[in-house]
Amino acid sequence: MSDDARLDGLVSGLPGAREWWADHGLLVNGTPERVWGLLDSGDGPRARLAAAVYRASARVHWDAGPGARRQILALDAARYGDRELAARITAIPVKGVPDTQWGVDWAAGAEVDARFRDAMPGHVGLVCAVATGVVDGRCVAVTGSVDRTVRVWDLTTGQQVGKPLTGHTDTVWAVATGVVDGRCVAVTGSVDRTVRVWDLTTGQQVGKPLTGHTDTVWAVATGVVDGRCVAVTGSGDETVRVWDLTTGQQVGKPLTGHTSSAWAVATEMVNDRPVTITGGIDGTVRVWDLTTGKPVGQPLTGHDAGVLAVATRVVDGRPVAVTGSSDLTVRVWDLANGKQIGPPLQGHTDWVRTVATGAVDDRPVAVTGSYDKTLRLWDLTTHEPVGKELVFPEPINAASMAGQLVVGFGQEVATMSPLT
Repeated sequence: MSDDARLDGLVSGLPGAREWWADHGLLVNGTPERVWGLLDSGDGPRARLAAAVYRASARVHWDAGPGARRQILALDAARYGDRELAARITAIPVKGVPDTQWGVDWAAGAEVDARFRDAMPGHVGLVCAVATGVVDGRCVAVTGSVDRTVRVWDLTTGQQVGKPLTGHTDTVWAVATGVVDGRCVAVTGSVDRTVRVWDLTTGQQVGKPLTGHTDTVWAVATGVVDGRCVAVTGSGDETVRVWDLTTGQQVGKPLTGHTSSAWAVATEMVNDRPVTITGGIDGTVRVWDLTTGKPVGQPLTGHDAGVLAVATRVVDGRPVAVTGSSDLTVRVWDLANGKQIGPPLQGHTDWVRTVATGAVDDRPVAVTGSYDKTLRLWDLTTHEPVGKELVFPEPINAASMAGQLVVGFGQEVATMSPLT
């Protein structure tokens, strides 16, 4: 059978052709009109699964090219619990399109047809936050959701670890991880205005909720100040607060300066001093000395709308902050001198909701997720895109990077790894 026949979507009409559901090249390269017309024609579990996978993101397939369709089909196969099918789809060649750089490791199937028992359950509300950590030697992801729960996922197997962590009475909007007295903890912030700390080994809440904010806790980060692990939280009450995670007490006075919600928080070391970087709906980025509680320099300005996400990284020996905004841009800042580095990184067509940093082939990169349903990688040395954007069937609210990409989209969680 020729490649041209596959590309034209005619495979099912050729003498001796395989069943359409076994022809993954047809699913990827065939026109949606052609494939859609075949979905009800098969019988047996393989045909039903292939049809369900194709239908899962059918509204995306009609407007996507074969390259994007290949990636989404692989993701949906993993959502249905068939990682082998996901791998086979990923390997399908697409004329004029580079091979896929990222393979799907696993995906929770919270929104897929429950009759497919291999699909893993998950959150029953939007996933708002993702963080990663190490618990008893295994890498985990911690997610927070509109369903008011916090869930822990084994990054290797994709299985949930223990029961959901419950206690928040409203949306869990922010998650960070840290190490306190040798144990890995998660710190979560919620619309219920509280901050909670969880022992990820036992799955139990540590102490009482941390209270003081008078509005939604939109952001959480962890850091170390004078040898003690702290959490830094940003809130709709326009303040940033620092908490000692050993004692559960607030450290010093609230950090004030933002004139609207403090929506994003990260930590870093600058000139051998611990700092926190905060982004506000007022469009500013601010840097604070965590030892003194004082501002460092002037606010960093340039965004034309709210700053929704911030992450940090050391690039060529200098600490930088990467910010995402509802002005659709991503910006990189030199934290030593407070200057923007280069022009804005552009490409997203909707709010940039999440930013993470990591490394690909030893290159420092930023990962940005948007309500435009794409995830983009940027080389922080050259400020150029790294490969093609990754397309998802739902808006992206959360992402993290620890070797793997961990992505929260809609009610789902998925992980992806670079293909060598």
